Amino acid sequence: MKTKAVRMYGKNDLRLEEFELPPLQPGEILARVVSDSLCMSSYKAAIQGSGHKRVPADIDQKPVLLGHELCGEILQVGAKWEGRFSPGQRFSIQPALNYRGSLDAPGYSYRYIGGNATCVIIPEEVMEMDCLLEYQGDAFFLGSLAEPISCVAGAFHANYHTTQGSYDHSMGIVEGGKTAILAGVGPMGLAAIDYAIHNPRRPGLLVVTDIDQERLDRAARVYTVEDARNHGVDLHYVNTSRGESEQALLDLTGGTGYDDVFVFAPVRSVLEQGDRLLGHDGCLNFFAGPSNSDFRAELNFYEVHYSAHHLVGTSGGNTDDMREALDLMGRGLVNPAGMITHVGGLNAVIETTLNLPSIPGGKKLIYTHKNLPLVAIDEFAERGKNEPFYAGLAEICEKHNNIWSIEAEEYLLREAPEI
Repeated sequence: MKTKAVRMYGKNDLRLEEFELPPLQPGEILARVVSDSLCMSSYKAAIQGSGHKRVPADIDQKPVLLGHELCGEILQVGAKWEGRFSPGQRFSIQPALNYRGSLDAPGYSYRYIGGNATCVIIPEEVMEMDCLLEYQGDAFFLGSLAEPISCVAGAFHANYHTTQGSYDHSMGIVEGGKTAILAGVGPMGLAAIDYAIHNPRRPGLLVVTDIDQERLDRAARVYTVEDARNHGVDLHYVNTSRGESEQALLDLTGGTGYDDVFVFAPVRSVLEQGDRLLGHDGCLNFFAGPSNSDFRAELNFYEVHYSAHHLVGTSGGNTDDMREALDLMGRGLVNPAGMITHVGGLNAVIETTLNLPSIPGGKKLIYTHKNLPLVAIDEFAERGKNEPFYAGLAEICEKHNNIWSIEAEEYLLREAPEI
């Protein structure tokens, strides 16, 4: 079977190509990808090439497929997995396989599996590590967003707290406590807001900061203060570029500081501010992975010693986190559709991936069988004045608070041109 896919041959060398997949082996599964959401991690892999820890050294001769937030349908099952999987099943994948201690992962390391493709071969180690997960939802895009939601879940689970006189660590954020999400209205920050409000273990106070008022306003429309209050969370959005002092952020805690602080941008000043906002036994989670291997910031080790401040860093979730994400979405408790701000086809992947940091907004969602430019949802109406396809999309999105939806996806899959 032929596939069309974005392959990486080196630093900043991405190519959209059509090629033949090899014959299916007994331990493999052939699948059709429908959607993939683009991740900043793919941008980092693209600019680093073989310098990235997950990318093989010989990609100039054996290119790999990019994209790891994929959702699709199984087409053919190798003999080894018959009875466990079947054609027609929808799936999502946990890319962090941890197979025999290797960092290899779909979307970074493999020649025939990645999200930015029309069809892929799922290698047997994915199934052996129980990382091919059945997805029973109606919307493919939600299956694609399960991986980023799992990363947020993993971050919230990885935070920990201590009890004086004991060496036991209590894992997870402080339930009913005080949480801050700094630089928190980008794609992953939006997921963190959604998760913090709607997962079963919630903070009592949630403060979200950023320096972009437009993005803060959109976040407040999608994840409202009123909805948070209905779930027992006192939510505040704060623009730290408007003279809002650090003291004002501390005042929201009653002067105690925060139990849990998440930093969603690899910016030294933001990380150092997060350190200063911690209260006693506060946990600082550096979520945003930097591209610069020499990235540094100053931390107050006096407070580490006397106030039990501590630091963790997370870069992904595990398979249990993926299952949690799929379960929360399946039960309607979290709705990560608000993360999506742009939609495009496979033809838009290369330019979008290589310019991802400079494209405003949230998640960029790709439908891999479609030929569409990357367009912001907020621009659908304007394009619709001359293009009936976008007029239809604008009408649908307007009915859903200008948020992507299963209705919009079904329309796109039916009406958009094939690649």
